[in-house]
Amino acid sequence: MKFRFEKSLDKEEIVAYAKEKSKLIETIENICLQEDNRLVGYMANTIKELNPVFIECFITEDDKIYALYQGDKYQIKKRLYELNELYKETYIYLNQGCLANINMIDRFNASIGGTLLVIFKSGYKDYVSRRQIKNVKERIGIKR
Repeated sequence: MKFRFEKSLDKEEIVAYAKEKSKLIETIENICLQEDNRLVGYMANTIKELNPVFIECFITEDDKIYALYQGDKYQIKKRLYELNELYKETYIYLNQGCLANINMIDRFNASIGGTLLVIFKSGYKDYVSRRQIKNVKERIGIKR
């Protein structure tokens, strides 16, 4: 595989040439599309622009939405359903209060009782609700 960068003063565009669409091409496409959909996060006296590619998940606590971003927790001024619409290609509901970035999931732990624990790269853990188990398994490629 070859890589070439050309600087252009009049346009910002990424073109990928490949024999067929692969997982790598899809990842590059998702990063490019998400680059335009940055979010603003609030933490104490800090306001920071957050790149969705690096957000592990969005969670709800006390009727507020937070993004877990590089070890910190930032409040977001959008609702989970709005975030799901923006990032539905790479995010999935784990439960009613957690929208997870599939690329930031480290592993799953399944119990005998059928529950599925999701462990993120940062170590944050959350459970998949019974209602969402089928969707999560389909998205990550687990078949029954």
